[in-house]
Amino acid sequence: MPHAISIKCQNATAAPILKLWDEASAFEVSGSMAALDYPPHLTLAVFPEHPGRVVDALDEVFAAQPKLTIVFDGVGYFDNDPLVLWARPRPDASLMALHHRLHRHIDPALCDPHYREGNWVPHCSLATRVPRAEATAAMAWAGRKRLDFEVDFDTADLVEFLPVRVERSYRLL
Repeated sequence: MPHAISIKCQNATAAPILKLWDEASAFEVSGSMAALDYPPHLTLAVFPEHPGRVVDALDEVFAAQPKLTIVFDGVGYFDNDPLVLWARPRPDASLMALHHRLHRHIDPALCDPHYREGNWVPHCSLATRVPRAEATAAMAWAGRKRLDFEVDFDTADLVEFLPVRVERSYRLL
């Protein structure tokens, strides 16, 4: 099963993302993010297979990692089939430094190419199963949507998915 490393929000600052989940789910047959049963998150790495001995690297990377406060300023989309809607974070040096630090410990061949350094687009998914029939309306909504809020990402996880199962968790300071 695939695995991922993510940072998630387990506090009240998640409320604006949860509201966006509700709005974005109007473009889906059923709400994909609520169905995950996993909090709002930013995925830092995805592995098609189990990443092996990544736990030592996670212990090092996340041992003293402070929580990250990320500002979101808009909605983007990945024009896939199905279309994916996501909240766009403002450029953030701390987030990019965390991603870089983590990927120094990961064999790039193990990681999905979209999450490797140089390819990664930081994003917080809002809807992951927007059918083609709703894509035009969803893209128009994304283009109109302006955001200006902060979310405190206070936990890092190694998860197996789907369904999401947390294998290892780190509380960010």
